[in-house]
Amino acid sequence: MSSSTKPGFKEVAQESQIYHPQEALLKVKSGSHKLQIGIPKEIGWQEHRIPLTPEGVAVLTSNGHEVMVETGAGEASKYADHEFSDAGATISYSTKEVFENEIVLKIQPPTDAEIDMIKTGKTLMSALQLGNLEASYFKKLASKKITAIGFEMIEDKVGSMPVVRAMSEIAGSSVMLIAAEYLSNVKNGKGVILGGITGVPPTSVVILGAGTVAEFAARTALGLGADVKIFDNRIYRLRRIKYNLGQQIFTSTLDGVILTNSIAEADVVIGALRPSHGRAPVVVTEEMISNMQANSIIIDVSIDNGGCFETSAVTSHKSPTFRKHDVIHYCVPNIASRVPRTASTAVSNIFVPYILQAANLGGMDNMIRENNWFMKGVYMYKGTLCNSDIAEKYELQYKDLDLIIMTRF
Repeated sequence: MSSSTKPGFKEVAQESQIYHPQEALLKVKSGSHKLQIGIPKEIGWQEHRIPLTPEGVAVLTSNGHEVMVETGAGEASKYADHEFSDAGATISYSTKEVFENEIVLKIQPPTDAEIDMIKTGKTLMSALQLGNLEASYFKKLASKKITAIGFEMIEDKVGSMPVVRAMSEIAGSSVMLIAAEYLSNVKNGKGVILGGITGVPPTSVVILGAGTVAEFAARTALGLGADVKIFDNRIYRLRRIKYNLGQQIFTSTLDGVILTNSIAEADVVIGALRPSHGRAPVVVTEEMISNMQANSIIIDVSIDNGGCFETSAVTSHKSPTFRKHDVIHYCVPNIASRVPRTASTAVSNIFVPYILQAANLGGMDNMIRENNWFMKGVYMYKGTLCNSDIAEKYELQYKDLDLIIMTRF
C-alpha cells in the first residue's frame, strides 16, 4: 500500500519506532585501553620457555598494545631478538625497565630481586609454584600492592585449566619419546623398541594416573603398539580415559598385588599422579622397584610435586637419569622445557586472547571482575592475599576476592 493512498502512514510508522521499546546491549567499556606488557628473560633453573612468541607479539602490537622484551629472553626457545622486534616489540637491554611495565608476564615466579623491580600497583602474571615458595614471597608482593595471577590456576569456561592441560599434553607425548630413547642401546638400555612388531611381543608400559599426561602417554604408546596398563584410584578418571582413547585397555585401581606384579613385568613405568593438595602420593615402594627387570625405565612426571616412587630424586635436563636396583630413573621436573619452542607456542596461544579480552574490557581490573573463570587465577589483589589455600598453607591472613571487588566497584 502506497503512502499516497494512506496519508500519515509514514509518520505513524516513525512514531511507533520512537516509542516502541527496543532491545539494548549492556554498555561495556571497550577498545580504549592500551596495555604495556613486559617480558623479562627467565633466570629460573632449567626454564627455557617464554610466555609470548613473536607471532603472539605481532597480534598484540597490531592491536595497539606495547610489548617490551628483554634481550635474549627467547634464546632458549630458539627465538632471536630481531624476530620480536620485527613483530613490533621493543627490545630492552635493561631488566629493570622490563619489570616497570603495566603487566609483567613471565613463566617462573619472580625472585625477591625481580619483585623489587616491579612498580607498585602493577600486575604480575606467572606460574605459582607453591613447592618452591615461602611466606615471605607473598608478603613482598603485598608490600608493593601487586595484583598477582597464577596462570596455572586460571580456568576456562568449562572448568578445565588450559595452561595445565597444554603442558600435560606436552609431557604426556614427550615421556614416551624419552622412554623409547632410554630403552635403546644408545642409552645402555634393554635394547628393545618401544611398541611392537610382527612376531615380537610388545613392550609393556604401566602408567600411574589417569589424567591428561596419562592420556597422551597412553595414546602415543598404543600408537606404537605397546601393551598399556593404567592405574588410578578414581574410577571416573579411568572411565574417562578409556572413552577418550576410544578402546578397551587394561585399567585398575591401585591394588597392591596387581600393581606389584604389573610393575615387575613392565619395561616402562610412568608416574603421572597429580595431588589434589600438597605432595604427590608415593605408591611404588623401593621393594617393588628392586623386583623390576634390569635396564627397565621409570619416568616420574610427578617429581614436580615430590614424586610417586620411593626411589625418586630430582634430576636435570643436563643430567637426567640415575640407576638404582639397575633400573633407570628419569626424574626431571618441568618436562615441557625439554621442548621449549612447542611449549612457548602453546602458552602464547593461551595468553594472547586473555590480554586482548582484558584490553577490550578496559584493563585487568575489569577482566578479573567480569570473568569468574579468570578470577580463579588471582591470588593477590592490589596487595591483599585472596586465596584461602595459600593462606592456610603459609599461615597468612586473606580476604575473599568477591568481597574485595564488591567494596571497590
